[in-house]
Amino acid sequence: MRKLPPLRALQVFEAAARQSHFSRAATELCITQSAVSHQVKQLEEHYGERLFKREGRQLRLTVKGELLYRELERIFNELSDLSMQISGDSNDQLRLAVYSSFAIKWLIPRLSDFRRQHPQIKIRLDMIAGDPELSDNVADMFITGQSGQLGYYHQSLHKERLIPVISPSLLTGESPPLSELMTHPLLTVDEGPLGLDWDRWFVANNLTLPAEQQQHIFSHVLMAIEAAIAGQGIALASDFMVQADIERGLLVELDLPDILTGFEFYFSCKQRRLKEPAIAAFVAWLSQQN
Repeated sequence: MRKLPPLRALQVFEAAARQSHFSRAATELCITQSAVSHQVKQLEEHYGERLFKREGRQLRLTVKGELLYRELERIFNELSDLSMQISGDSNDQLRLAVYSSFAIKWLIPRLSDFRRQHPQIKIRLDMIAGDPELSDNVADMFITGQSGQLGYYHQSLHKERLIPVISPSLLTGESPPLSELMTHPLLTVDEGPLGLDWDRWFVANNLTLPAEQQQHIFSHVLMAIEAAIAGQGIALASDFMVQADIERGLLVELDLPDILTGFEFYFSCKQRRLKEPAIAAFVAWLSQQN
């Protein structure tokens, strides 16, 4: 006969460890905070080990608590997968956390093809500005700049390459590209810690930005692209973001050097979830996109 710990206490402990908070675990499980404390205490008495420790206001796992949580997370995930297989249920509604720029300029124009192929799979897009925690609590799938997280599958989608673009209405057709660059305002994106994108371009190409060069500053590249389409100057943009605008004749790529930023877009999801039919279908579709 198996000697098992109290199973309800294991469920409560897993929720408390995942949430790093007794109160949030209580809300999730629809029980009181004192009930969470009681169940965790019961489990600690069973093992004769402390599972949590308090550091100020922070609730942290002990070494033994971390070991138990990681194994419980794996076991509960496998039980969930098994339950879906037996009941015939499948997760056909997926949350995808994705950068707004990548979603608007790359993903959304292509999603109709995925929906045509897989009408039963619903994709909810959650726009993000920075890299979130890779966790099922946040989303089922991610498109971010993160890779290498333990237990996650990562697929490289695109290496960021910035190209200078301009509205064809501004081109004279006579001036060389560098002269065009010096003639029109620069639509500059302030990238926070990375600085101004046009400053980086001039440094990368061993050129000096003229002091008199007019610049219009934007907080997001999407605004700079729209300003370029409106004929307000020259923008630096990721090639994938302006590909459709160039094909439609709204923008022209100037014959000037590009720069690789070193940033890479990755698709990520939990390794164990790759076998789920909906996620497997999305990964297969994503691999076919150029």
